[in-house]
Amino acid sequence: MSLMSEYQPIQIHRGGRPKAEAPAVHAGRHHQAEHDHHDHGGDACCAHDHAPPAAAATSLAADGGLLLRIPAMDCPVEEAQIRQALEPVGEVGRLRFDLPGRTLAVDAPAAAWDAVVGAIQAAGFKTETLSAPPAAEDVARAQRVELWRLVAALGVAVAAELFHFLGPEALGWKLAGMGVAAVAIALSGLTVFRKGLSSLLRGKLGINALMSVAVIGAFVIGQWPEAAMVMALYSLAELIEARSVERARNAIAGLLALSPPQAEVRGADGVWSMQEARAVPVGATVRVKPGERFALDGRVSAGQGAVDQSPVTGESIPVDKAPGDEVFAGTINQSGALEFEVTRPAGDTVLARIIHAVEQAQSQRAPTQRIVERFAAVYTPAVFVLALAVAIGPPLLLGWTWLDAIYKALVLLVIACPCALVISTPVTVVSGLAAAARRGILIKGGVYLEQARRLQVIALDKTGTLTEGKPRLVAHALLGDATAAALRIAQALAARSDHPVSRAVASGLAEPAQAQALPEVARFGAEAGRGVHGEVGGRRYVLGNHRWIHERGQCSEALEAQMRAHESQGRTLSLLAGDDGPLALFAVADTTRETSRQAVAELHAMGVRTVMLTGDNPTTAQAIAAQVGIDDVQAGLLPQDKLDVVKLLGAGASVGMVGDGVNDSPSLAAAAVGFSMGGAGTDTAKEAADVLIMNDDLRKVPEAIRLSKKTHAVLWQNIALALGIKAVFFVLAVLGSATMWMAVFADMGASLLVVFNGLRLLRGVRRGAAGAP
Repeated sequence: MSLMSEYQPIQIHRGGRPKAEAPAVHAGRHHQAEHDHHDHGGDACCAHDHAPPAAAATSLAADGGLLLRIPAMDCPVEEAQIRQALEPVGEVGRLRFDLPGRTLAVDAPAAAWDAVVGAIQAAGFKTETLSAPPAAEDVARAQRVELWRLVAALGVAVAAELFHFLGPEALGWKLAGMGVAAVAIALSGLTVFRKGLSSLLRGKLGINALMSVAVIGAFVIGQWPEAAMVMALYSLAELIEARSVERARNAIAGLLALSPPQAEVRGADGVWSMQEARAVPVGATVRVKPGERFALDGRVSAGQGAVDQSPVTGESIPVDKAPGDEVFAGTINQSGALEFEVTRPAGDTVLARIIHAVEQAQSQRAPTQRIVERFAAVYTPAVFVLALAVAIGPPLLLGWTWLDAIYKALVLLVIACPCALVISTPVTVVSGLAAAARRGILIKGGVYLEQARRLQVIALDKTGTLTEGKPRLVAHALLGDATAAALRIAQALAARSDHPVSRAVASGLAEPAQAQALPEVARFGAEAGRGVHGEVGGRRYVLGNHRWIHERGQCSEALEAQMRAHESQGRTLSLLAGDDGPLALFAVADTTRETSRQAVAELHAMGVRTVMLTGDNPTTAQAIAAQVGIDDVQAGLLPQDKLDVVKLLGAGASVGMVGDGVNDSPSLAAAAVGFSMGGAGTDTAKEAADVLIMNDDLRKVPEAIRLSKKTHAVLWQNIALALGIKAVFFVLAVLGSATMWMAVFADMGASLLVVFNGLRLLRGVRRGAAGAP
């Protein structure tokens, strides 16, 4: 079976947290290198049959590494076998499979090449070391040759049927018919036989082994026309199935086409010229005209316009861009010429990281997929034993003829091929992951795609999740005998922190231009969930929240009353205090996201309870919760407190956590499914989360749950289809009403049905259809 797929960068990880090129592509805390392990056969190889020594090899993959040709590798199941074989090999990085070209590029140091080659050959695959990947036209030519070869095999098989039905009973005519059938089998089945033999020699009963035994058996008992037709139909069905599966994989790989290969770059002499995007350095200035796509990520330096970001973030409405705003590769400039400064190289754009992350996610088997694999591992040998029983038992016990019993047993072997069953889950999961990525929802593995449907409680951080996360200073006041110097001290402390509240204080105090320079801060430090501290002019100061000042014993009744007045309006307070007491009060207000209330309403309509977890004071938290419709509020929490609440909630229900900050990371990791804001979120939060919301739209959380429910439904529909069709033909085979070619059609039909059913996920998930799968 041949599969058209791009060189796909897929990481292999050996336990623990995987390494990645950027935070957005991390595979999450639960990620383990679990790979498909179905036996699809492979060419047998002897111990002495090695490729040239890796250390002496001169061939490299396009970007460095080992490039191998593996003649027996032509389907995703064999790709999974090779991944599994390479998992224990140390120092193996990215793998790029080109199934049509039967090549594999391995990112590994030269010292590990021998181990790589040895592991692949130990799995039953011969290897050849190459100096360059096959040309695209060579791959296309090979595909056309394969298609015509199988079409010719089918034609010859039809001729064998005609020999059988229309020819005389003469021995010479039968021998001629058998020769024609043998030609059809040779044209379509040599690869199947080789893989089947390799499976049997390794003590495994795979799809190719079952088909090989069935075809050889049919030929031996005189059913040579059916043997020829079965092999031709099977091989052609595998090809059709491969092209269908390709659609799911291309849904992800096709994202690469969103980013143009060239960009218009301004040179040092001010002249604009077209350059390859991959060669444009960080810091260069690029121009994008209306109607063109951005080739790289960057920050707008000149011009204004509207940009369609739906290919990357899933936003349906164009976003206005002005100097200082970020732009992403693959998005479309709809109006106004824009110039932007490149902030990431071509290989590290948001779009590239999305593609890499989804490809990594494919290596993680979903729970249903693991169940199917365990079932298939028992199912195939069980059916083989059943076929043996049908071939031997009835002639001895019921008086059947041996030929009739053996023929029925062979029909059972053909029906037993678990192809439709084992392919039903991967194609559905990949389609679900691709559908999510198209909507700006980056799910890091099939396990989380399935787990999301079980969520009963969603815990939400406040700042940056329910709110914009861009608070501003709305009021400030000096306390006691403090002078304006206290404001400069507060500004100096706030400017050293990356907390949103501190940034709001710093920028708010900087709005009226300060003629005097800010004082130097020594021994600066931060207390999670409290604030920052430092020394200015030899004196120690803290810029902290209400809770910290209260713990320091520096809150008077008058100050408490003043703070309550601000907090009743939903404002967050920071106070500057020295050892002698509070010096200044700063009130910061945040605004809720426009989508937060709708997202919470959708979650409630789906029967999912929502809880706000925040380190802010209860009054502010209750004010925000009332605006978005959340009833349960847990306020004044430190990071450990948030983690404890998530664990407590998880004791009685499946809990999801949505957050964006470093302090949310422990809770994101502890939740059944962690959701992080992909735009506003910190790198630490993105690393800990299982799902990234690329456009920070909270409505993507209920959309992810709906997609999870739909994916689960399709998974079990496919399993029911695959097993149901086989059950019907099992009965027909035992009753003698099914022939071998009918069994092949049934197997092919079941495979195509489950593939096309899985591809339905790519058509979309309705937003707002609460509870709809």
